[in-house]
Order: sequence, then structure tokens, then C-alpha cells
Amino acid sequence: MRLAKPVLAAALAASACLAQAQQFTMKLSTPTVGDVTVEWMNRFKAGVEKRSGGRIKVEIYPGSQLGQIPRTVEGVALGTMEMTVPAVGFFVGLEPRFQVFDAPGLFDSVEHAQKVFADPDIRKRLSSFGAAKGVEPLFTFANGPLMLLSHRPVRRVEDLQGLKIRVPGGTPLHTEPFRRLGASPLSMPLGEVMPAMQNKAIDGFTAALVVFVAFKYYDVTKHLTELPGSFLIASGLVNRSFMKSLGGLEPMVREEARKAEDAFVHGAIADVNRLRGAWQKNGGEIIQLPPAEAPRYLQQATSALPAILSADRQLREDYDALVAAAQRNRR
Repeated sequence: MRLAKPVLAAALAASACLAQAQQFTMKLSTPTVGDVTVEWMNRFKAGVEKRSGGRIKVEIYPGSQLGQIPRTVEGVALGTMEMTVPAVGFFVGLEPRFQVFDAPGLFDSVEHAQKVFADPDIRKRLSSFGAAKGVEPLFTFANGPLMLLSHRPVRRVEDLQGLKIRVPGGTPLHTEPFRRLGASPLSMPLGEVMPAMQNKAIDGFTAALVVFVAFKYYDVTKHLTELPGSFLIASGLVNRSFMKSLGGLEPMVREEARKAEDAFVHGAIADVNRLRGAWQKNGGEIIQLPPAEAPRYLQQATSALPAILSADRQLREDYDALVAAAQRNRR
């Protein structure tokens, strides 16, 4: 039996309204708390929920509430979670190209790194990272200088000799520079580091200041050494299928993600300074290598790069693109 035209029109209108009312949930996970990553999430949530008229609900889960980093990365890849924001080294199992950001000596400062990540050529290149695995980095940023927390203070390059150090990933770009410096690097999830440090199963680990302060590592040891030319790079990995499922809302979500990057541009340095003060207030020491030692550190660390890059054409291309963008953004 055919529906009368008024009834058919009403049915179509109801269907359209239902589609308009469809609600999406974005679960955002980060292993950190109270830092610039969470600030980005708060800005993103406010913008997306307002502009979507309630059609998109953004839920924020700091402090690894949804699981340790490997689990959240897997969740994004499987589509059971929409975004996770750890150090990029933990994405390498999905996409080896992510390791390029951890090459020492690429960036001069946090500000310089942010300029490189905002470079149009780099944004375009990054959009293809992880595509074959159904993921992509919605944003990438420098969380701060890479620091080494150690039971024994590291004041010279020689002090690294023999130390068992946790690094943020297990690729040659994470491990080989430290081997050249005489250390024994290993990768482990952030959630396993505290007991390993307390039991002295490891001698130290590298991370950004926010990790050391947020998890009160000053109660374990007081010695932090800033590693020259090295920065903790993090990225917001999203599920590409979810982004496409947003339909007409997808461009708005991407726009709000980019707008929220102001949190990194204007807040990263202030965040680092605040965290330095918090570390020192709790009796912690921040060590900077002497002027003669910093170039030695970089020389030994970067001596591992030629062999690593020559073995991987794609990695070499990505590295060269970053070096070129770094040079452009020094002007």
C-alpha cells in the first residue's frame, strides 16, 4: 500500500531529523595528567561540542585511565577508541615512519619544533602516516625537552656508560644513539617504569618533565639531566574510519583540532617552566651538560643516524623533509 504524500513527507523528515540527531562519542586517552596535552583536549572538547550542537560528545581520560599505552594504540587501530596521545615511539609498531621524530638534533627548541610541525609541507606529509593501518596523526607537538632521570647523576657524557635506560620506543632511532653513548637502552610502557625505578631494575629513563612531576618521581631520585638537541614528541593518533563516519562534521573536527594547537604554541614553554619549578621545589635537580659536553653528546648520538637512514629509504625521505623544514623555519 502506498503512503499518502503528507505521510511520506513526514516520514522522510523524521528520518532526516534522526540522522541530524545522531550522536558520536570521541574517547581521548593520554598517559599524562595536568599538562599541555590535557589543555589541548579541553579546548578541542569545548570547540567540537559547541559547534556540533551536541552531536559529538568528547570524553577525556588522562592518566592512562583507559589502559597502558600499547593497549590504547591498539584500541585506536581497532576502532574501539577514537584517539590516544603518547610519545610517537609507541606508534612505530603500526607505522615505522613515526620513529623519524626521535632522531636527535632535528630541533633547536620547543618553539622551533612547533614551527616545523605547522609547516604546510610537513602537515601534508604527516597526513599519510599510518594510512595503511587505518590511523593518522591529527596533530603532532613537542611536549618538552627530553630528560633523563637517573639514580646516578649524569653530568658528563662518560656518566652514561653502562646505564640501563628506558627509552620511549624500541626502534634503532631510539636505541642506537644511546648505545653509541655507552648506555644499554630498552623500551617499556610508562606504567611499568615506576616499579622498575623503585626496585633499581633500571638505572634511569627518558621522558618529558610532565611525567616526572605528575608521577612524583622526585620521591625516587632527584637527578634530571636535559639531553641536548632531544625532545619528547607526542601525537594525537585517530582512527581514520571514525573520522570518515562523521560525514559533514569531519571538516569541523579537523578545524577545531588545529585551532586547539594554540595550546602547544603558547602554552608549551610556560608549561615546561612551571614543571621545572615544581621539580626543583620538591628537591629535584635539573642538570645541563657543560658547553663542551653538549656538542660531544650530539656528535656521538647522531653518529648512529647514517647507518639507520641508509637502511630505510622512506625513513630517509621523511628525515630529509624534516631537516629541510627545520632549516626553513630557522629564518
